[in-house]
Amino acid sequence: MPDIENKKQKNLICWAVSDGRAGIEVQCTGLAEAMGLAPVIRHVKMKRPWHWLPPSLVPLHPSVYNAQFPPETGWPDLVIGCGRQAAIFNALVRKKSLGKSYCIQVQDPKISSSLYDLVITPEHDLLRGNNVLTTTGGFNKVTSRRLSEDSSKLSALISHLPRPLIAVLIGGKSKAYDLTEPVMQRLGKQLQQLHETTGCGFLVTTSRRTGEKNEALLKQYLSDLPAFIWDGSGHNPYFGFLGSAEAIIVTSDSVNMVTEAASTGKPVFTVELEGGNNKFDRFHKQLEQKGITRPFTGQLENWSYPELNETKRVAQEVLERMRSQDRI
Repeated sequence: MPDIENKKQKNLICWAVSDGRAGIEVQCTGLAEAMGLAPVIRHVKMKRPWHWLPPSLVPLHPSVYNAQFPPETGWPDLVIGCGRQAAIFNALVRKKSLGKSYCIQVQDPKISSSLYDLVITPEHDLLRGNNVLTTTGGFNKVTSRRLSEDSSKLSALISHLPRPLIAVLIGGKSKAYDLTEPVMQRLGKQLQQLHETTGCGFLVTTSRRTGEKNEALLKQYLSDLPAFIWDGSGHNPYFGFLGSAEAIIVTSDSVNMVTEAASTGKPVFTVELEGGNNKFDRFHKQLEQKGITRPFTGQLENWSYPELNETKRVAQEVLERMRSQDRI
């Protein structure tokens, strides 16, 4: 019986639906992969004027999208959607498929959770309900195997750096936060201080939201320090950084990056940017209370905690729910 169930699971047709943004899409694909599935990636966007409006004001009707209902390929067995653009689409698939498609919405859809089979949302979003599962942070693709493999690919490029190795993950300006020049100057001085006291090397990556001025300023502070700074070319060493580092410094603006760092079980230091809101405050407080993160002060500390593995945990819960409902 277990072999038959496993075969059924692998044969599930799964859609991962988002607007295509990497941080949103990974919420879907990360969960799908943890369930042992190879999802079909679908990017959706509502037509005008609907894509300007909150989901609560958008009708549950196919005309909202440039998509065929039902699709030529038939209805999928499972849909994992994330983000505002996918929320109506996912609910629409469940309605039009007459329940054939098991529809999961990741993060608060801002419309009734009853429109989905299951809603999975971070605890700091405060959404609760009978068909709502909560997580600490978001989903990701961090696995021990991926960290090991990517660390091996990176080893020759960073073998000259002194130890300990410290990964520095820099985000940038968002709706809630702003990475200002004073913040970058403070961080730069703290990294210099950290090297002076520990002799460490740095593995540094920025994002598109960091901005050219902030990147240039950061490079100035690191110019005389042993650092590997990814320039955006070639294979992305992000997972290699996480796997190779003894500790991780990450800016506070990204739930994804903080959660990915916490999935390693290594000390995670957060860099507070200007701004923030209640939701982010709840998230960071939660991780600090769990003993996962600490604010970065320019000093290296060592502590341990059970690595955050919410993607795997929730994937097993979803599979159990689907089996109990004879969906697998």
